[in-house]
Amino acid sequence: MKGRKKEITRTELHAYLKKQWNLNAVYSEYGMTELLSQAYAKLDGKLKTSASLRVLVRDVNDPMDVRETGVGALNFIDLANEHSCSFIATEDMGKVHNSRDFEVLGRLDHSALRGCSLLLLNE
Repeated sequence: MKGRKKEITRTELHAYLKKQWNLNAVYSEYGMTELLSQAYAKLDGKLKTSASLRVLVRDVNDPMDVRETGVGALNFIDLANEHSCSFIATEDMGKVHNSRDFEVLGRLDHSALRGCSLLLLNE
C-alpha cells in the first residue's frame, strides 16, 4: 500500500486484519482533510456517503468528461464545506454506482502518495 515495502490490496489487508484479530469483518471509512463529510463501508464493501456528499467519476484523460456513474477518477461535492472549497478532484480511481455509493479501486498511476494508509507490513 502506498509504495512502501510490499504492496498489498485492500482485500489482502482486510484478510490479514481479520485473521490477526479474529474478526468477522473489517469496515472502511473514506474521507480527507479537505472534506467535512465522509463515506462509510456498507456490508457489501461499497462505500456510502452522507446526504451532504456527492461522488462523481471523471475520465482520466479528459477532466471535463464527468459522469454520475462508471469507472474513473473520483470527484466529490461536499455541501457541508460551507466556508471552504466544496469541490474536490482526487487522484483516486473508483467505480461509482450512483451519487452516494462507490468503490475505491486504487490511485492513478504516478500520483503522489497520500493518506493515512501508509502502512508497513512486516514480514
